[in-house]
This record gives sequence, structure tokens and C-alpha cells, in this order.
Amino acid sequence: MNGEAAALLLRDPGAYIKAHIRTVPDWPEQGVMFRDITPLLANPRVFRVLIDQFVHRYFSPRPDAVAGLDARGFIIGSVVAYELGVGFVPIRKKGKLPFTTVAETYELEYGSATVEMHTDAVRPGDRVVLVDDLVATGGTMMAGRRLLERLGAEVVEGAAIVDLPELGGSKKLRDSGLALFTLVDFAGH
Repeated sequence: MNGEAAALLLRDPGAYIKAHIRTVPDWPEQGVMFRDITPLLANPRVFRVLIDQFVHRYFSPRPDAVAGLDARGFIIGSVVAYELGVGFVPIRKKGKLPFTTVAETYELEYGSATVEMHTDAVRPGDRVVLVDDLVATGGTMMAGRRLLERLGAEVVEGAAIVDLPELGGSKKLRDSGLALFTLVDFAGH
């Protein structure tokens, strides 16, 4: 790590992380600026800084579990759960889990989607942190929250690397009463 990067890391870990997120214009469709986290995952030092931001936040009080939203929420959430010494709960796209599930359907910009989790993934009263890579419209995180709460868990906070505030998801989640923690935000979408 050069001196400039080290100084940025010490001064502002969020800016250090943001500097490693690639913007891909016009993907998956014209006008969309896709925020690609794979470069920060590929760099072990940056990945460690990223995970440490979440681990330090949730170390005390420690949740009972970390739930991750399919699919990039699995990457972050499972590592955070491991580092905290708590269980990991995958919330998957419909039809991917082999046991008895509960499902939640939510609206997308053009249609709808469904996520599921196992009925025995959490117990009533479990305190859970819900993790995804990015908050855009907030639909996926809201659906994950509803699943967890339907099984009696308390979602203590939603967490993501990136917030796209102009799409309104973070406001929608906070207005619903969900505490939300994000590391970086990007103007536009």
C-alpha cells in the first residue's frame, strides 16, 4: 500500500473502500451506473478493511445471527458472521432452498421477485443483522426483514456497503423503522 492509500485509510475508511468500487456505465441497461464491488473483494487488504468496518460495528452488542441477501449479501454476511462467531442465515431467491421455507414477494421496477428462508433459520427473539451489498429501492432488504420478523426475529439493523440514496430505498427503510448502516453512497444510480 502506498503512502497516499494508507493516509486515506486512516483518515476515512469509507473513502478508501469507495475508491475500490468500480462504476460500470449502462449496465444492465442504458442509463444505469452499476456499482461493482468485485474489485474490493479481489483485493485482500481492502476486503479486510471492509469486513472490519462491519465486525467492529456489531462486535458489541453482538447479534445472534447475520442474515445475508442473495447473492452478494452472502459474501459479506457470511464472513461477518464467521468473524463475530455467530450463525449465518441465507435469504435466497425462490426455489433454491431444500427445506421448509417461508416466502416474501416484493415489487421491482419491472415486475416482482420472491425471496425465501428456512422456517428454522432463526428463533423468536433472535437479534439479527441483515446484510446486502447495496441499497437501491430497498425492496429486497424490506422483504428479508419481513421474513425474519415473521419468524419472530428482531432485525436490529440493515447493513450494506453502498447506498444509492437518489433511488429512495434507504429513506424507505428508515421511514419503516429499520436502522440502516451503509459505508459509502453514490449520487445517481
